[in-house]
Amino acid sequence: MKKNYDVIVIGAGNGGLAAALAVLNKGKTCLVLEKHNIPGGFATSFVRGRFEFEASLHEFNGIGTKEEPGSCGVLFNALGVSDKIEWVPLHEAYRLISLEENIDVTVPLGKDKVIALGDKLCEGGSKYMKDFLELAGSISDAMTYLGECHGKPDPNVMKTKYINYMTTCSYSFKEVMDKLNYPSIIRKVLTGYWSYLGAKEDDMSFVHLANMINSYFTKGACIPTLRSHGLSLAFEERIHELGGDIYFNSKVAKILTDETGHVSGVRLVNGQEYYTRHVIANCSPHNVFSTMLDKKAIPERALKLTNYRKFAGRGFTVFLGLNKSPKELGINEHSYFIYSSSDNIKVYKEMGKLPHTAGQATVCLNNALPDCSPKGTTILYITTLFTEDAWSKVSEKDYVKMKNQMAEGLIKQFEDALHINLHDHIEELAIASPITYAHYCLHPQGVIYGYYSQYNDGLMYRIQMVNEDAYVPGLRIGGGYGERLDGFPSSYKSGANEGARTLGDIAKEGK
Repeated sequence: MKKNYDVIVIGAGNGGLAAALAVLNKGKTCLVLEKHNIPGGFATSFVRGRFEFEASLHEFNGIGTKEEPGSCGVLFNALGVSDKIEWVPLHEAYRLISLEENIDVTVPLGKDKVIALGDKLCEGGSKYMKDFLELAGSISDAMTYLGECHGKPDPNVMKTKYINYMTTCSYSFKEVMDKLNYPSIIRKVLTGYWSYLGAKEDDMSFVHLANMINSYFTKGACIPTLRSHGLSLAFEERIHELGGDIYFNSKVAKILTDETGHVSGVRLVNGQEYYTRHVIANCSPHNVFSTMLDKKAIPERALKLTNYRKFAGRGFTVFLGLNKSPKELGINEHSYFIYSSSDNIKVYKEMGKLPHTAGQATVCLNNALPDCSPKGTTILYITTLFTEDAWSKVSEKDYVKMKNQMAEGLIKQFEDALHINLHDHIEELAIASPITYAHYCLHPQGVIYGYYSQYNDGLMYRIQMVNEDAYVPGLRIGGGYGERLDGFPSSYKSGANEGARTLGDIAKEGK
């Protein structure tokens, strides 16, 4: 067993795996240390009875096609994992149901189809859809340019070629949409994805959500045939091909620093030490700064900014194995957003309470992967968020009761919205509360979305401040808590970015 590495990565989640490959592809040595016995973090699956449940992935955007890869497709090509992953494209973006206004709309994928949907929603709606996608597309182009120039753009280029980005980047989604004065129904349909970012529209950066909408609507979405665990195994295989090491059941207790405050290695809970001058932590900064580093090695700025940042959504998921097929049950779409109201500011506030049925993002996996469960059965998982730390107030005595009450409410909401019966066909049921997520993944308060995507500390601000956020010499933090915030694509990109920045740090040391 080697003891010295160019880079050590803590955590074999999405960001950690991508970071390791970014380093290994440039010929450096790398060790990944993972506390669990398998890779992936949230990107995994588990078995109950005859069902293998997907732990977290709803769908994946940004892959594109082999001929025209999206941003994640380009990244996966660069990391060398594309040929190890098979994708199944989805046929629709989502079915949006808003109970208060009696809205029920299925939104397709594909630019022309989305534009055509506009006229079905309201008179002249296709023009509004077309205008929005053109605006969102120009913003996506600007963000691609910013990535290519590593956050140091030519101001003249930004003011001429990317003027749409410049005029919207400092505003919330609500502020921009209010100014554009789109018809109410168009606006409500466009914001269906808001819960995937876990932020309400008066806080959320316009460019963040607009870029996400553009990626889904114009580039499509897909599911890996072997689900998210297949992605993790593909990354693990590629790491070994490049000579990297992954040690499982290897929980890091301490990040070691030398007398100058520079990273010098890591110590596991069993006392084993490995040495390096560069660590990439694919975990929460709250964990890193509270338990992994000596206090003298932590700059005051790091503590202040980490404590300032707000946690995003805490996860709650109900996993259902049903003994009827989707067709028999009346479940015809893959992805559902069901909200009590189309007013996401109101819904966000309700999501802070316990119990609640303010909103859910629900997936019927069989409608993307028909063979994901035995013939004549269905896998359905219902996810909601908690926007406050409500579960810390639940006593141990009341925990199971509250968990079951939440699950019952979400199942009934889905049944009532679709006018179907699930209860009589439940064969397997598993419930993951924020306490569950905190236990298995060590995320504070059961957070599954990293830090809150507010527009004064969101995607673009974090990208611009990424070098200032590197507080401890030799330490970088990637993944869901990195500059790109939550989501599968964002975690991979963040990890790869931190890998590239670490390579830059190594090069500077060499000089």
